[in-house]
Amino acid sequence: MAPGLKSSTLELLKRFNRAFPQFYEQFVSSDIQLQNLKLAYKLYKSKQAVIELKPESSKSALHFTYRNQSFLLSDIFGVLAAYGLTIHSLSLYGQIYPPMLVFIKLVISRGGKALTQKTSENVCRAIRESLAGHFEVEEMLAVEFNLDSGLEEVATEFYVDPVFHLPALLIEADNQPGLFYKVMYAIWQEDLLVVNANLLVWRGRTRLILYLLGPNESLIPEYLGHKIAEGVRQRLMGERY
Repeated sequence: MAPGLKSSTLELLKRFNRAFPQFYEQFVSSDIQLQNLKLAYKLYKSKQAVIELKPESSKSALHFTYRNQSFLLSDIFGVLAAYGLTIHSLSLYGQIYPPMLVFIKLVISRGGKALTQKTSENVCRAIRESLAGHFEVEEMLAVEFNLDSGLEEVATEFYVDPVFHLPALLIEADNQPGLFYKVMYAIWQEDLLVVNANLLVWRGRTRLILYLLGPNESLIPEYLGHKIAEGVRQRLMGERY
């Protein structure tokens, strides 16, 4: 826990952390825990999604906070794909008890550089409008990508993580345009809720581990998890719609 905080803030942070999986307080740094608490307060005050996009070193960092829903990642990654942005890293922390908030940080760039202020404003506006149903991500992406074409060299695996004690879906695929959007769209179609994520991009391959809750925010039994893994693989390969 972060040193030097008032006892009242520490108590608030402890209560806030109880809504996350058990590993959150143990493995997530106190700085990030405190940052997420502040973002939750911004959400509480504004009553709308917190979307912030700021320069970070030579790239840009997108912070997003809202009530977790299965379509959120599909909308966010769809907007990023529509603007031709490169995703360098992803951190995601989702609560598994009410109020079921999710805290996402994406480090992104365009052409290896930070986004201009104008582009940042447009991206934030597009994400907000897509959440409200005013920005049709799929229609815009259809101009850039063939959304019906499947991904190549896709592998999926379901397992229950022995450390995090959560159902996990491993997805590996060759890097290609629209990859993240297609993955998140498939997750939405399976009505899954992502509560943590690990991303590794290495030598032309993307390895993504998504920690999940099932429909109605339920735990996923193993027999169903294997069916979900195969269903996601089929969707990504273009074998199922």
